[in-house]
Amino acid sequence: MRQMPGRPGRAGVARGEAKREAASDEANGPPHEHPGTGSARPKAGAGPVLEATLTRENLQAAWKRVKANKGAAGVDGLDIEQTAQELRTRWPGIRQALLAGTYRPAPVRRVMIPKPDGSQRELGIPTVQDRLIQQALLQVLQPLIDPSFSDHSHGFRPGRRAHDAVKAARAYVQSGKRVVVDVDLSKFFDRVNHDILMERLQRRIQDAAVIGLIRAYLNAGIMDGGVIIERQQGTPQGGPLSPLLANVLLDEVDKALEARGYGFARYADDCNVYVGSIKAGQRVMALLRRLYAGLKLQINEAKSAIASAFGRKFLGYALWVAKGREVKCAVDRKALADFKARIRQLTRRSGGRSMEQVVGRLRPYLLGWKAYFGLAQTPKVWRELDEWLRHRLRAIQLRHWKRPATMYRELKALGAGEAAARRVAANGRCWWRNSDRLLKTVLTIAYFDRLGVPRLS
Repeated sequence: MRQMPGRPGRAGVARGEAKREAASDEANGPPHEHPGTGSARPKAGAGPVLEATLTRENLQAAWKRVKANKGAAGVDGLDIEQTAQELRTRWPGIRQALLAGTYRPAPVRRVMIPKPDGSQRELGIPTVQDRLIQQALLQVLQPLIDPSFSDHSHGFRPGRRAHDAVKAARAYVQSGKRVVVDVDLSKFFDRVNHDILMERLQRRIQDAAVIGLIRAYLNAGIMDGGVIIERQQGTPQGGPLSPLLANVLLDEVDKALEARGYGFARYADDCNVYVGSIKAGQRVMALLRRLYAGLKLQINEAKSAIASAFGRKFLGYALWVAKGREVKCAVDRKALADFKARIRQLTRRSGGRSMEQVVGRLRPYLLGWKAYFGLAQTPKVWRELDEWLRHRLRAIQLRHWKRPATMYRELKALGAGEAAARRVAANGRCWWRNSDRLLKTVLTIAYFDRLGVPRLS
């Protein structure tokens, strides 16, 4: 549901799935503009950043990104296609309001997402129209602001990803910094102070119109149950601008740690600082408390700690020491437990779906999980997960066949021997136990490969 940040820079630069096409392709872009409002120079008073934001080429690139990200409708109830129809007639007026500084964003729609620990994460879903404007702003602001960020910051930045933060953490521990100051911020996105954020943003952007527009987005409020709730703090997750604004605010902490020579890795609001001793860690923790207090942010003391780097997780990864004292990555135990829970949910035996349908639902999740945890250097764990998954799929297949006669017939059709088919059919009600014996000689690894089940190992 969170919008994927587009690659900053000029509208003609292409990257990934949002590859830019010719500017004349209006089918996927925002509506046709009147010749007087298209790429023409905005009214006097609009700054250069807003001017670049509202060019036709930038808006078309932003629309393609918003469309590729899909996402739910906002408080107006309009999806992407419906919004496109609306903008074909309303865009000139919206553009004039943006130039005049009178545009007022719609409130975001509150959505509560359950977290594995039982708590909930609040998302704020802007309307598709506001996502378009935010994305257009992001594409202009990011190349202006991003080069000034710390090299230790890896979250929501072009050319960087979570793997870079994990690799940096592993390198610090390999170098001998075996103590980590693991800081967790309590409800970071809900507690961003608007005045502090805007003051930091004004240092980087000399365009009053854009500053006013961003302030309007921060003050738009949240709609919950038909009631608009005004907010004096927080930048709800869900809009394209939120990650950039978070980096603007937290960059001050990054620069303070850099100035003191500390080794650290940050991804959004997850920050780990690596030091050589507990005493050094205590000094860093005291420093971070002062820095975050200055930004009116609160550390979650229950989840933060000064501890061995081998006992803490970072972005779902854990570290371990292999032969030769080499530090390697592994999937954290909680991430493994969450993986199995999700697989059980996707492969419920009572779902009434065919094996092809089960695999169809399973495949995107497995491919995404495998790609994210590709740094893990634990071949045995990958093999065990593969075996457990195929075991579960075999049990589902037995449950689908139900009756012994059907099991016998289907197994014979798959090439099973007479004895194997009879024995499996005779124990047909023992779904789990039966699926780990003779059935493995019929529903083999190659069988699941043909169905399209990705291998983790």
